Amino acid sequence: MTRGTPSAVPRRGAHGALRQTWTVLGKELLDALRDRRTLVMVLLSSVAIGPLVLVLISALISGIEQRAEARELMLAGVGHAPTLVNHLQRQTYAVREAPADWEQQLQHSKLADPVVVIPPDFEARLARGEAPEVEVVGSSANQRASSGMRRVVALLEGYNREQAMLRLAVRGVSPAALQAMQVHERDLASPAARAAQIAGMVPFFVLMAVLYGALNAALDTTAGERERGSLEPLLANPASRAAVVWGKWGAVASVAMLIAILSCLSFLPGQWLLKSETLAALFQFGWREAAGFLAVLLPLAGALAALLMAVAIRSKTFKEAQANATVVVLAVSMTPLITLLSQEGEQAWHLWVPALAQVALMRRVLQGQAIGGFDIALTLATCAVLTVLGLAYVARQLRAAAWR
Repeated sequence: MTRGTPSAVPRRGAHGALRQTWTVLGKELLDALRDRRTLVMVLLSSVAIGPLVLVLISALISGIEQRAEARELMLAGVGHAPTLVNHLQRQTYAVREAPADWEQQLQHSKLADPVVVIPPDFEARLARGEAPEVEVVGSSANQRASSGMRRVVALLEGYNREQAMLRLAVRGVSPAALQAMQVHERDLASPAARAAQIAGMVPFFVLMAVLYGALNAALDTTAGERERGSLEPLLANPASRAAVVWGKWGAVASVAMLIAILSCLSFLPGQWLLKSETLAALFQFGWREAAGFLAVLLPLAGALAALLMAVAIRSKTFKEAQANATVVVLAVSMTPLITLLSQEGEQAWHLWVPALAQVALMRRVLQGQAIGGFDIALTLATCAVLTVLGLAYVARQLRAAAWR
C-alpha cells in the first residue's frame, strides 16, 4: 500500500483480523513495558496505593485515639474554679493550665485541644446561685482542636447536671423531677458502614490510580508515536485500521486493568499496617471486597483508555496531549465529589455517570451491601458505549492520517 491511497490489500477473514490485532497488541505492550515511566507508574500507583492510603488513615485515627486516651483538658484560669477541677478529676481527666499564648497556638494549629476559659469570679458567682459564663475556645481551622469541642462541652454539661442535682437535693426535691423522659441513642449503622465513613476516600484513590495508569500509556501510544514518527509507518502496514485501533486500545486497557487489579489486591496485605485497633476491627477488606471493586473498575479502565486515546490522537506532541488530557483528569477527579457534597446520599442517576457510578458502588462494597446485577449491567453498558465512541473517533482520525 502506498501513502495517500487506501489499502489495496484484500480483506481477510475474522481469523486474519484477529491475528493482526494480537500483533499490534503485542507490539504496544512490549513498548509499554520498555517505558520506564509506565513501569514506575504501575508500581507506585498500584502496588503502593493500598498500604499508603491505609497507613495515612490509620495514622489519623491513631492520633485521635491517643488524644482521647490521654484524657487531658486545657483550662485558662485553673485556680479560679476548684470545684470544676475536682469534678473533672473525678471523671479521670488530667487538668492542665493553658499556655499564655494559647490563642495564637490554637490559630496556628500548634495546640491540639480546645481551651476552657474560666472567669476570675467563677466560684463567687456559683456560691451566690448565679450562672458564671465559661467559654470553650477552639478554631474551626484547627481540626485537632475542633474535634475535641463536643467532648469538652459534654464534660461541662455533666458538671451542670451535678450541680443542679445537688441544689435540688439540698431543697428536698428529687432530681428525677427534672427528667420528663429518658432518651437513649441507637446507631443503625453497621460496623462496615462506620468503617466506610472512615475509609471513604479509598475508592477515590483507587479510581485515580487507574486513571493515571491509563493516562501515560494512552498518550504514549497515540501522540507519543506521532511525535517519534512511528505512527505513519505503522499505518502503512497492511494491517486494517480496526486491528490497529483495537490493538492499541487493548494494550492501554491492559495496563489500566493491571493497575486496577494490583491496587485492589494491595489492600489485602495493607491491612497489616493498620496502627489503630478500632480501624483494624472495622475495616475488613477481603477477597469478596476486592472482587466487588474489580467488577466495577475493569469496565471503567477500558472506557478511560478509549477516552484518553480519543483526546490525545489529535495532538502532535506528548506535551500537547498532556495538556488536552487535563480536561479528562479534572472531570474524573471532580465527579466523585458530588457524593461528598450531596446531603441526600446516593441518587439513581449517579449510576449513569462513569466514575461517579464506580465510586458509589465501591462504597456500597465497603459498607457490606450487595451490588445488584442491574447495577453492574448499567455501569458496564455506559462504559461500553463510552469505549465504542472513543475508539470510533480514534479510527476516524487514523483513517484521516493515512490519507494525508
